[in-house]
Amino acid sequence: MGNIKFGVLLFLSACSFINAETFTFPNSFIFGAATASYQIEGAWNVDGKLPSIWDTATHRQPSNDVFDGLTGDEAALSYYYWQKDIEALKNANLTMYRFSIAWTRVLTKNQQVNQKGIDYYNTLINDLIAEGITPMVTLYHWDLPQYLQDIGGWMNSEIVKYYEVYADLVFKSFGDRVKIFITFNEPSVFCDHGHNYAEHAPHIWTYDSVGGILCSHHVLLSHARAYRLYQEKYLAAQNGKVGICLNTGFSYRGNGSVPQDTVERAIQFYFGRYTNPIFSETGDYPQVMRDAIDQKSKQQGRSFSRLPTFTAEEVQMLKGSADFLALNYYSSGMVYPISFDPTIDPVHHDSEVAGFSDPDWKVARSSWLYQVPQGLYDLLNWIRTKYNNPDVYISENGWSDAPLTIEDHDRIEYMRLHLAAISKAITDGCNVLGITVWSLVDNFEWMRGYDERFGIYAIDLNDPDRNRTPKKSVSYLRNVTNSRTVEAENDEIFVVKVYPMPAE
Repeated sequence: MGNIKFGVLLFLSACSFINAETFTFPNSFIFGAATASYQIEGAWNVDGKLPSIWDTATHRQPSNDVFDGLTGDEAALSYYYWQKDIEALKNANLTMYRFSIAWTRVLTKNQQVNQKGIDYYNTLINDLIAEGITPMVTLYHWDLPQYLQDIGGWMNSEIVKYYEVYADLVFKSFGDRVKIFITFNEPSVFCDHGHNYAEHAPHIWTYDSVGGILCSHHVLLSHARAYRLYQEKYLAAQNGKVGICLNTGFSYRGNGSVPQDTVERAIQFYFGRYTNPIFSETGDYPQVMRDAIDQKSKQQGRSFSRLPTFTAEEVQMLKGSADFLALNYYSSGMVYPISFDPTIDPVHHDSEVAGFSDPDWKVARSSWLYQVPQGLYDLLNWIRTKYNNPDVYISENGWSDAPLTIEDHDRIEYMRLHLAAISKAITDGCNVLGITVWSLVDNFEWMRGYDERFGIYAIDLNDPDRNRTPKKSVSYLRNVTNSRTVEAENDEIFVVKVYPMPAE
């Protein structure tokens, strides 16, 4: 009976790919995996490390609001078991590792170097390179030093100076070996969710969205200062590249009456506020965003706009301040227009756009994560046409499942379809250089704690040795990197309902 079942499974599997297309990747395309310091390192108060805003948030009593009240105090314990991470990368045949530096681990409150923190990252970088794995280093992945938050954090313009000092140290300490730097990870998340909605550290609620807007403004200036610093001080000797990591989904018309400019407005308010100042020919914030927030600020009776203005010098400093775009893509959504009401929280109304997900789309353990590979394909082509085809790394892309899931077939399907979408975009001419999947190991997923697992390696938090147990997706990735191909049907990729344009 078992053989009959096995034969039926083989038959069904073969049938599912009868109409499949083979999607290929060039030999130059890099496959890797990603993590972040707070989410995997643990050792939160070891060897001179200072508290970050996430240490403060998760140590809050009596409740820290994280699922099950958990913290990143230990996580995957990569501060001690980094060699296991390198072995995991090798076992999956991955040749790039994206990780972040903990600002709190390498600089003291008085801006002095903490050598033990520098030594930790030096050892990790050296051993990665010795194993033929390219390090991709993120300078900031949400773990701001608490002492800087105490003076306003990203809402205080002085943060730009502090970040430049930190960036200088990172470039000086590691740039002789690290050739790919990312200044920030997902500012739209830590600015909006941390400074508008109070959902992430530092848990600030600003009714009028000013917190998130100021955070974004100072992040952009900090990024530009760091980029120009590298160009002027380190590029000639180090010959590296500096980019920024931005996240977005693609937006689609939610029904047949939605005008196309609603889609464009949704993308520009969320994604364009960062990409337009850096990657566009004109620079500055998107005009649709400038006009909308200026007008709405007047409607609210304000004497000046909630959206700050860049000086002419700042516009020029920002324009072209990235050698590549690191793109985090997980999912996409449908949008429709809404009306602005000056008496209602403008966080949700400045763009006059709201969104939803198609209930027919497959959903992960994370309630926000729907499987929409078409969104990645369309987004890459939108970036290609909008910003003169910049170099792009897919710096995060992944699927969540339940703790200790080993047979992660849903993750494999998600990987397969998104890799096919990337390959198809490359065929269209998009300059996609590689992917670092999220994530190498199960880790602390912010407000969801350890309930949603993104790793291709499972971590048992009850195991003091934190052994990395490969999930089925590891062998799948190994096969993909060896063959440099994936198979998919076009109707698996293109899952978005297409509505006719509304009549004029």
